[in-house]
Amino acid sequence: MARLRRTAFLVAIGALLTPVAHADALWHWRYEGQGIHASGTFTATDTADAAGFHHITDITGERNSDPITRLYPTGQAIPGNEPYAVDNLVRPGDKGQLTLHGFGFALASGAHANPFFDPARPAPGYMEVLITPAGFREQPVRFSAAPAGKP
Repeated sequence: MARLRRTAFLVAIGALLTPVAHADALWHWRYEGQGIHASGTFTATDTADAAGFHHITDITGERNSDPITRLYPTGQAIPGNEPYAVDNLVRPGDKGQLTLHGFGFALASGAHANPFFDPARPAPGYMEVLITPAGFREQPVRFSAAPAGKP
């Protein structure tokens, strides 16, 4: 009987000392520009890094009604935009929610997009690189993202 209580006690203590796993958080995102409308959701780590960025681990949505098929892995560039590898980082706030590397995704049409924040522009802001079979296009966009349930 004492052995059973001791075992139960040790199991309870072990449960209390086990680190809590960090859950992922859902974010709503969108960006728009001349002839561009993109929106959807991110899955991102719940815990931010020292600069306040969360790592995007999955994406859903569409760009101009073209479904997003996948997120490009961190450290890879979208095809045709080498050597600019994406870092898939996002943070809450109204300025600098993305880094200079941004995030990258593939579209069902075969196109690839990479929205990012460019601090070196005369008026720092967001840009999108779009790679299609017809070529390369880069243009300014308005970007916003927020964890689900927050304005």
